This record gives sequence, structure tokens and C-alpha cells, in this order.
Amino acid sequence: MPRRSLFLKVFGTASFTIVAVLYVALIVAVFRNDDKPLTTLAPKGVNAQTIQNLVAPVFGVAGVIFVAVFGAVLYIAWRFRDRDDDTPMPSQVHGNSVLEVGWTALPALILAAIAVFTVITIIKLEQRSDDALAVRVYGQQWWWSYQYDIDGDGSYDGQGDITTANELVIPAGREVSLTISSHDVIHSFWIPALNGKKDAVPGMDSYWKIEADQPGVYMGQCTEFCGLSHANMRMVVRAVEPAQFDDWVANQQRPARSPEPGSLAAAGEAQFGNLCAQCHVVNGKFEKAKETPPPLLSGVAPDLTHLMTRGTFAGSIFNLYYPQQPGAPVPTPGDPTDVSTPGDPGDALFGGTSAYPVNRVTLEAWLRNPPAMKPAAATQQRGMPNLGLSEQQIDELVAYLETLK
Repeated sequence: MPRRSLFLKVFGTASFTIVAVLYVALIVAVFRNDDKPLTTLAPKGVNAQTIQNLVAPVFGVAGVIFVAVFGAVLYIAWRFRDRDDDTPMPSQVHGNSVLEVGWTALPALILAAIAVFTVITIIKLEQRSDDALAVRVYGQQWWWSYQYDIDGDGSYDGQGDITTANELVIPAGREVSLTISSHDVIHSFWIPALNGKKDAVPGMDSYWKIEADQPGVYMGQCTEFCGLSHANMRMVVRAVEPAQFDDWVANQQRPARSPEPGSLAAAGEAQFGNLCAQCHVVNGKFEKAKETPPPLLSGVAPDLTHLMTRGTFAGSIFNLYYPQQPGAPVPTPGDPTDVSTPGDPGDALFGGTSAYPVNRVTLEAWLRNPPAMKPAAATQQRGMPNLGLSEQQIDELVAYLETLK
């Protein structure tokens, strides 16, 4: 074999090999899900898996095309480079009907196949289960409100229905049907491990669904720019066993407990009534904010009736409890400032006691100066203002908040 031909074959093979290796390395880096709580490539529910079943083959086809095209470009660029000699022009393929029809028809067929499977996937994601748990979701600047239709009557404010904030608790293995809207600007609801994203638009209902295969904690993020604290508008989904979900519902339906008379918490309850109850609801105690429907701005703050059953607060950007240390063989609290691991309420989720301490330092700092911790436009009723609390008032309020289980 002539030396030149051998060189070209070696160079061509090397080009394709290098491109293929680089592509495989890129795919491995993308699909590695360690320490990536918001990855879309680690489905944990049937809907996210439906999307993955479409994405993975498309990635594969795109990879083959990428390697073939890029490798061919490298080979052609070297093989037919200008050598400044008398080498004749390569033979031209213009007018070759077979080639022209082929490189037009093949991409069209590939795109048509992708389009068909994309439509099938969209149809699957829009189908609803008859026994789905119905939840109404409202986006607000900058947190999420959840209303559960527990009795299944199509209303979200009936006897036994539940309202909570930021953390969505669902039963594992059961479809949850979401009706998503907004009280102010456009937001976007996204729990990547459980499904794709759906916009929350003022005055319009959008329908979506999620389902978790196994109990676990799944994080999300508002993905539509919605103001100063858009990046601080997170969400957490806690999937629990069906029996545990029933326990959670039963506890959420109870009114708030009364603090011991004369205690620090009782003083905090009085402070709450004077300072916080104009915006926040505590069922059985402070329900003034429920008397009028929320306006199209964030004038209604999160329902705090069972605040301490949640692991996070303030749009899920701060941990209310210390998080469980990942991989710890025994319950070991982690770093409370590491919000990539949400705080663990443990049995407090069902009205009991958490194995992990309350993150009092962050909670007190929040009461001391909320705008310093989460940018807001408090003068426009968006976000919690600085109430100028004294340290005594903060101690009393924290003591009261800790009773809201």
C-alpha cells in the first residue's frame, strides 16, 4: 500500500476515534448525577422517565451523526487541503441525484421519526389518572402555595382540604394532578426528577402532573424570571409512603396547638397576632388573611399553621432543621447552611419530633432582617419587610413558631 494512502487511512481512523472518545466523555460527564439535585437526566418518576425515554435515543442518534459529520469534516479538511502544487481538483458530485436525494431524505426521515415519538411523549404526559391526588399550585413572589383537594369534590377550600407552602408532600407511587397558576407575574414550576416544567400564568390554569416512584426528597426551582428573588424561589417535594401521607394529612387538618399559658411561646403568640397575622394564617388562631381572596400580587404570605412540619422556609432557600448528613450510617446532622441538602423534619413532618435540631440561628436572622437575606420589594407588598424586632420579640416569636407542628 502506498505510504500516502496508508497515512490517509490512519489519519481518518484517528480523527473518527478522537471525536468518538470526546463525545463519549462528554456524555459520561453529562449523565453523571453526583451532587446534581436539579439534573434532568436522573428520572425518579414515571413522567420524568417518559421524557428520558425520548431524550436518550435522540442523544444517541445525535451522537452518531456528530461523530460521523465532525470526523468526516476533519478528514476532508486534511485530505483535500490546498498544497500549492499541481494536484488536480477532486472530482465533483454536483448533479449526482442519488447523493443529493440521499442526504436530503435521510435527515428528513430522522426528524420525522423524532417528531412522531415527541408527539407520543406529549400525549402521554397529558393523560390523567382517575384516582390522582388533585393539588392547586400558585406561584407568588417568591414562594409557592399548595392547596390539596383531599375530599375530591373539585374544590380546594372544603372541609378537610389543606393549604401549605413551599414544600409539596405527596404519596409515593400515586399520580398527583396539578392545576398551576400565579397571583402576580409569570413563574414556572419545575421538579426535574419528577417531570418537565410548566408555566404559572396569572389568570390562567395550566395542568400538569408528577409522580414519584419511591419515597424521597426532590428539589425544584422557578425557571421563569419573576423579579428580584427569582433565583431564591425554590421548591421541595417530599414523597412519603401512602400510610405516612395519611398521617401527614391528619396532622395538617388539625388546628394549631395552644402554647402553655405564661410561657415564652405564649408571649410569642401575642407578638404574632400583633405583627404577623395581617399576612400569615395560623388555623384555629389567626385566620384574618383568609377572609378575602388573594389579589394579583404577593399580599398573602405563606400559611404557617404547621410550619415546623417543613424542612425549609422562605421559598425553601433556608433550612428550618439541620439536614441529615448524606451517607451517614446513623442520624447525623449536616451543615444547616448547605441548602443543596434540605433540612430534615423527620417525624416532625407528621406532628412529632425531628431527630435533628431546629436551625434557630438562621430562623432568628430571618426575623431580624428578612430583606437582607432575600431581596424583595417590601414597599410593594412583595416579600417580608423588616419589622424592626427586638431580640426579646425574636426569642418569643421563635418559641411560638416552634410549637406550630
